[in-house]
Parts: sequence; structure tokens; C-alpha cells
Amino acid sequence: MTPAALAARDRARVVLAFLAVYILWGSTYLAIRFAVETMPPFYMGATRLLFAGLLLYGAARMRGAPAPTIVELKGALITGFLMLGIGNGSVVWAAQIVPSGLVALIISGVPLWIVLADWVRPGGTRPRASVLAGVGIGLAGIAVLIGPRILVGRGNVDPVGAVVLLLGSMSWAVGSLLTRHQARPRSALVSIAVQMTVAGLAFTVGTLVSGELPRVDLSTVSGKAVWAWIYLVVCGSLVGYTAYVYLLGKVSPAKAATYAYVNPVIAVILGWAFAGEALGLRTLIAAVITLAGVAIITTAQGRVPRPVERTVPPPLESQQPAA
Repeated sequence: MTPAALAARDRARVVLAFLAVYILWGSTYLAIRFAVETMPPFYMGATRLLFAGLLLYGAARMRGAPAPTIVELKGALITGFLMLGIGNGSVVWAAQIVPSGLVALIISGVPLWIVLADWVRPGGTRPRASVLAGVGIGLAGIAVLIGPRILVGRGNVDPVGAVVLLLGSMSWAVGSLLTRHQARPRSALVSIAVQMTVAGLAFTVGTLVSGELPRVDLSTVSGKAVWAWIYLVVCGSLVGYTAYVYLLGKVSPAKAATYAYVNPVIAVILGWAFAGEALGLRTLIAAVITLAGVAIITTAQGRVPRPVERTVPPPLESQQPAA
């Protein structure tokens, strides 16, 4: 194959990987909503993440990826619990009471919390003025989206669901920061697989503690929920994460991170088109403001050279993506 043909093939693969990350991850919010309509949320999350995590780990090891050391495993356990366990857990639980598009918009604020958490931690880094401006704009967008109902009892975002999502976003942000300062598995796929498996175990505990297990009745699970579960495993977890890992090896982190402000747009459109979710003026305004803030942060941070990470910093499946 000629150099020109190889370059064209690589460009095509990059485009396909971007489409996978943009569309597949953006659609997982709607898939979660469909899945939890007839499946208990923690049970759904536990089975999905355990299946995907173990399958991905096996595939990575078969391709020659080394097993994690005890130290690396400890780091993946902590970050997996914080990001996918609590972070993704908040998405799965809130999907019962918050429209999928609004879930994605609230979660899109994760980069804001990462910047703030990195600033307030001991020995943290004060963000540049442009990044701070992006944080302020993004927080204003979130306030427009969820503030009115919390403050005066009006709006279409359930306040409990909004608080749960904000706490989950903050947990994801803390977990993301920890990945930069601790040993991680040398293989990005192994790291993600361990995190998924840990989160699946955390969801299993949630299933037991919440009393879901006695209520699990597979005969009541709809066909739509089953297909949504399969879609989340295959497209959200396996294909989506693999595409993201590929992108990080081909483009800059800032370009790969553009999914953070594309996914919510996809989620809002799909929720409106296929689930009848309201798409009011306030939602559109909040989306524009919040995503503008995220875009400013991503662009500003992308101008600063950073050392190449040995593994994949999880998206903000976050993403965070619903993964």
C-alpha cells in the first residue's frame, strides 16, 4: 500500500472513530433511559458493566496487554469507583426522573469541576484567566438549566435528580484528577476494563443495599430495554471506548475531548426525537451557554503542551459519557 493510500486509510479511520465517539456516546443517555424503564437501575448498571468490563479485559489480555500490578490495580479500583461507580451511577439513577437530554447537559459540566478541583487541591494549579472565564460561563449555563426549580420551585429538572448528577459529576472530576497522580495499568484497555469491573461490583452492592434484587423479574423487562442494554454494552462500552483510545493515539487530547460538547447536543436531539422530551427555549439557551464554557476550557487547555499519558484519562462514559 502506498504512503498516500495509508494516509487516506488513517484519515478515514479517524473520521469513523470521531463519529463513533460523538454519536454512540451521545446516544447512550437515551439508551439508559429506555433500559431503566423496566429494569432496576443498579441491576442494569451492574450486569452491563461487569459483562463489558470482563469481556474487554479478556480481549486486551488476548492481544498481549500485561496484567496490572498490585499498585496499578489499586489505582484503577479507586478511580473506577469514583468515576464509573459514583459518576455513572448518578446518571443511571437520575435517568429515572430527569430527561436524558438534560442529564447529558448537566454531565457536560464535568470539565468545570475538574478545573475547580485541580485548583483547590493541596498544591493545585490556578487556572488561566481564559479557563476561569470558561468555568464561569459553564456554571452560568448549568444555573440557567437547573437553578429556577431549585430556587423557586419552577422548571422541568427534578431538583433531587439535579443534585445527584452534580455530585456524580464532582466525583468523576476527583477521580479524573487522581488518574494523573498515581500508577495506572500500562494498557489503556486494561485500565478501562478494570474500572468497568470495579464499577459493576459497586453497582452490585447498590442493588443489594437498595433492595432491588428481590424486585428483579426478567419476565417484566421489555424488549426495548433488552436492546438498550445490548446497545450500551456493545456500542457504549466496547466500541465507544475502543474508538476513544484509538483517537488519543492519533489526534491531540484537545481534539479528542471535543466529544464533551458534541455528546449533549446528540443526546438532546435524540431525547426530543425518540422519547418526546421537551426541547424548550430555556433548555436551548442553557445548552448553548454551558457548552460554550466547556469549549472555551477545552480549547484553552489544548494550547498548553502536556506530557503524553501512559493510559487513557477517562472521558468526562463518561465524559463523562454514559459509557
